[in-house]
Amino acid sequence: MTASTDPAPLPITIELSKEAMKFSAGHFTIFSADRRERLHGHNFAVQVSITGEPDANGMMGDYAEFKRIVTRLCDSLDEWVLLPGRSPHLKLREEGEYVYAEFAGQAIPFLRSDVQVLPIRNITVEELARYLVGRLVDEGKVLAVAPIHALMVKVSSGPGQLGAASWRRGA
Repeated sequence: MTASTDPAPLPITIELSKEAMKFSAGHFTIFSADRRERLHGHNFAVQVSITGEPDANGMMGDYAEFKRIVTRLCDSLDEWVLLPGRSPHLKLREEGEYVYAEFAGQAIPFLRSDVQVLPIRNITVEELARYLVGRLVDEGKVLAVAPIHALMVKVSSGPGQLGAASWRRGA
């Protein structure tokens, strides 16, 4: 039997890369205990690859629902200053309506209403990709749409610059 006539379905992968799957955010990358970038921003683009089993109709799941889930996740990060909550080099302190990011002897003030602290070590495309994979898997929404075996998220901060993270069932 060939792959095209074998009754056992082969896993398939769909890739989503839509204009709405993006977010704009301010951040700085921390390189060491005393070196970081200056505050700046990016228009981050998100791509998602989902691998699973096709159903009797030859589809793995509802594309529209996959896109809605990922777009909502991107929207939750849009227009924030993102700070890493698990950096060994950054201490975050809230005082009134401000969040202070203490780094290398400096206290950098941000309005609390402008900041989202993420449970990651740094605000990089790599860590953002890991964070998004974790959210998609932990919240279970994307896994409820179809019998998914693997998931990969890529986050780009501009042309030619991206980080990726993967999840595989049972790994």
